[in-house]
Amino acid sequence: MLDNPRSPRVRAVAKLAKRPARAETGLFLLEGPQAVEEALAFRPELVVDLFATPTALERYPEIARAASDAGIEVEFVSEHVLDAMADTVTPQGFVAVARQFPTSIRDIFAGSPRLVAVLEEVRDPGNAGTIIRAADSAGADAVVLSGRTVDLYNPKVVRSTTGSLFHLPVAVGADLADVVGRAHTAGLQVLAADIKGEDLLSARRDGELTRPTAWVFGNEAHGLDDELLGLVDRVVTVPIYGKAESMNLATAASVCLYESAFAQRS
Repeated sequence: MLDNPRSPRVRAVAKLAKRPARAETGLFLLEGPQAVEEALAFRPELVVDLFATPTALERYPEIARAASDAGIEVEFVSEHVLDAMADTVTPQGFVAVARQFPTSIRDIFAGSPRLVAVLEEVRDPGNAGTIIRAADSAGADAVVLSGRTVDLYNPKVVRSTTGSLFHLPVAVGADLADVVGRAHTAGLQVLAADIKGEDLLSARRDGELTRPTAWVFGNEAHGLDDELLGLVDRVVTVPIYGKAESMNLATAASVCLYESAFAQRS
């Protein structure tokens, strides 16, 4: 059992909470039973190390079985070691180290997708992770992170996806103009969600939401600038019928993705 929080191995795992260590190693952190279970179920070949407290493994025997089936050895650690490794205050007994696995932009659009979420300059990890989760829930084929969007493997992003990170392809480091060009070549229309746009209901009435679509979601504070808006086919906004001053980006993105999901399946 690992029980020294200051050991070099523990420190190496803890460093993955920071981007330089992730960039250098190509690894990232998973924390908590749900993220670990999803990784073992969908992408077990990515799991490099799996650490757990004895109590946690007793509480989640299904994780022990999944790890065994994948040929992954669970290494026992003390609570103090787990706390030292994790980015969260309460990692719930599990920490894993996994290989990063971004998909190329070319492969995403070569697969004839019908629904793609594009995050341009989205900086909040919680928003980015929640949009990936919403895209997964809406049956999207892929997610693309463009511009200076937050690192996909930031621990807060990973946690916010609640495992959806392992369910659909995600591309990183893209240029929005390139994404739009590839989407058009693949036969997708490109819609942007922005406060400067027309009511989303107009796109619904026009029947546009039934078409294969790449949705672009911009920065939380300033949205998309005019130059970027000029790249897309149509700009729409989610209307606010109540007295709320604004709508959270991830909430608006969820509405847009589900509007397309409903229309494409109607």
